[in-house]
Amino acid sequence: MTARQKSQLYHAERYDAVCGNCRRGKPAPDGSGVLCPVRGVMRSQSSCKKYEYDPLKRKPPQTPDLPAFEPEQFRL
Repeated sequence: MTARQKSQLYHAERYDAVCGNCRRGKPAPDGSGVLCPVRGVMRSQSSCKKYEYDPLKRKPPQTPDLPAFEPEQFRL
């Protein structure tokens, strides 16, 4: 299976190609960048042509807070 087929398997086209989600990248110790074995130190929002999507590195959006309900709203 090629890298292109693998990325389609995980629906990578739905997400931005950023170094923070790349299989090769490791978080930098200072937390502001990514250590890439191909390009060196990169910003976490940049990307290159060697990008490979890693679904385990993606951070899902936070769920919204639910509104507070009162017991009177559930009476019939």
